[in-house]
Amino acid sequence: MLFPPRYAPLVVSVLMTTYMAGLMTLAITLVNTGLEAGFLGRWIKAFLISWPIAFSLITVGRPLVLRLADRLIRRS
Repeated sequence: MLFPPRYAPLVVSVLMTTYMAGLMTLAITLVNTGLEAGFLGRWIKAFLISWPIAFSLITVGRPLVLRLADRLIRRS
């Protein structure tokens, strides 16, 4: 185990935002500029801008989203 269990929310936030920001910026950069020269640089720049924003939003919003999801899930 690399991290103690108390760090689970932070580890999940890092992994989820890296995954989502990476794929979203890849798709958007590809659609907007195509696979032209300099694509990798444009994608990395977009990722480096979007990841901190995504991480901040998830870190702050995660508890609210979890509470909302809990209210929306029907219990038997």
